[in-house]
Amino acid sequence: MSDRNIKYFVVAFLFLSVLMLNSCKQQENKPSVAESQIDGKDIRLSLNENPFEVDESIKDSIIKEIANINRYVAEDGKSFIEFIAAHEGVSPEQIIPGEILSLLGVYLALKNGEGSEFIQTVPGYPVFANAAAGVGGKVIDISLDQNLENDFDAIEKKITSKTAAIFLVNPHNPSGVVTESKKLHDFISRVSKKTLIIIDEAYLEYASDFKERTALSNLKSGDNILIFRTLAKAYGLGGLTIGYAIAPKELAQYLRSKGLGNTHALNRLSIAAAKASLSNQDKIIKESKIIQEERDKWHTFLDNLSLKHSDSKANFVFFDTGRSSSEVKKLFLDNGIAIGPIYEDYPTWIRITIGTPTENTKVQSVLKEIIKK
Repeated sequence: MSDRNIKYFVVAFLFLSVLMLNSCKQQENKPSVAESQIDGKDIRLSLNENPFEVDESIKDSIIKEIANINRYVAEDGKSFIEFIAAHEGVSPEQIIPGEILSLLGVYLALKNGEGSEFIQTVPGYPVFANAAAGVGGKVIDISLDQNLENDFDAIEKKITSKTAAIFLVNPHNPSGVVTESKKLHDFISRVSKKTLIIIDEAYLEYASDFKERTALSNLKSGDNILIFRTLAKAYGLGGLTIGYAIAPKELAQYLRSKGLGNTHALNRLSIAAAKASLSNQDKIIKESKIIQEERDKWHTFLDNLSLKHSDSKANFVFFDTGRSSSEVKKLFLDNGIAIGPIYEDYPTWIRITIGTPTENTKVQSVLKEIIKK
């Protein structure tokens, strides 16, 4: 092993140890004492999880695979990569399995050197940028525009010779706003010639016209873009920590050479569940439709209360309560309801995950009483 590779290994190992302790400073992964006491009888709408029961096909796949947990996963991991590649219509060489955003930030920052710049929208999902910052990367924060979506003009103006990557979430978290398809594709096509674009499409299944909106067409046309997908949201596997990235072959090869996507790191039960979930698209479509219908009801409810809200296309709503979000969050907790984190830039706004119809009705009833106080 060369001195350079030893450096990568040691720095990544030490830094990831820290990440495991502080969860990359993600507020939503650090519940308050009161929130940690939420139990099965209460309502947890804080982490944008799938509220529906796990499908029997997924349960069966896990139970069946338990008999093989004495075996390493490498060969089955290779088969999983081929399965994902076929699902996405790309080469297996372009697939990097795993929830890789933290490691991705680490390795890109190390690859581009200390002071390399990473542009992100704030408030947003900080895992990637925080990881890059932890090993010498410089994070450039760009505020949401007036429509609470990624401000592409402001982002593009911040690109310099030091820019290593732009990180986007579409639909954005916490606003839930999805960028219009042509605008997104044109931006990627133009700007990816200047720097790598990383786009997290964690919530895109909840927006209409997934195939039209996904940046996969940009990747297939040769644009310099990496797409991250997680199975923790629409696919309902939040407790199994499984996802994957799709990247240009050259970038994927580099990342694999640094240890990302190592099939030995995959979980045999997660792979079985992921295959079963991805194979059951009817369930995804059905549940996504329910979430979309409930989201429309939420927006009508907020309009009737004259509460300003974003045009969310994700599985959560984001709105202005007109009072301290910390206070509102506590009042919800007092009623056994956990909601999303506090955003410093939006001190009166809150994010609430869309739950089951019954949960949504209960939460809306509580919100009415809170607003009256």
